[in-house]
Amino acid sequence: MSENVIVEQKEGVALVSLNRPKAYNAFDLPTIRRLAEVLLALSLDSTVSGVVITGKGKAFCAGGDLRWIASYKDDYGAAFYELAATYHQAILEIRRMPKPVIAAINGLAAGGGFSMALACDFRVMASSAVLKQAYTSNGLSIDGGGTFSLPRIVGPAKAMEIAAFDPVIRADQALEWGLVTEVVEEGESVKRSMEMVQKIAEGSLSSFWASKKLMTDSFNTSFEVQLEQERKWLSRCADHPNGREGITAFLEKREPKFV
Repeated sequence: MSENVIVEQKEGVALVSLNRPKAYNAFDLPTIRRLAEVLLALSLDSTVSGVVITGKGKAFCAGGDLRWIASYKDDYGAAFYELAATYHQAILEIRRMPKPVIAAINGLAAGGGFSMALACDFRVMASSAVLKQAYTSNGLSIDGGGTFSLPRIVGPAKAMEIAAFDPVIRADQALEWGLVTEVVEEGESVKRSMEMVQKIAEGSLSSFWASKKLMTDSFNTSFEVQLEQERKWLSRCADHPNGREGITAFLEKREPKFV
């Protein structure tokens, strides 16, 4: 049986591909459990400078596999409760990752795939791909951190519009609304995403991680607490080899060489 999650590494970038193309890369429990395990391992792997998530075939990810849910017969609630626990762990691994995580949206990103893409640091979308929150059209509520990420990306009014009307969002609309970072030609989303990771890795990854963590945590803190967290992380970054190198390079009027 083929792997439902494939990991390839090239020049320090890990390409993680969901591999259930016949199911539009919808995830059942074994698939999302494997994805969470992979993300944790990559987070701890010092040879990996960043992660790109994509899907094999025509879709990025169609979300939770409703056929797997239906296998629970009448207990759909229990099925979602179990699936969401592991799915949420995968989302948390993306947000906790001390490295850039980019969604290479090669095709349809719907439901849990939509929320997973929003959890990533950046999103590169093929011009032919589409986004769809999909939950509400199936009588469900938005999951996977979508209710956290969506209003913060597009604003609460647009987020409610997407929740209420569940439009099919084309690439040009997604770019206009700020849902994606870039739109690229068909077949170029993975290549461009890997280039972006490599560009970030050329800089100070310790600075990237501090900024990512501070911005993520800022939604749960008061302004005063956030200022104190900024002071703490600024001090840590200054004591890190990258901070010392950055300051020294500035004073010596040369380009820094980060580790």
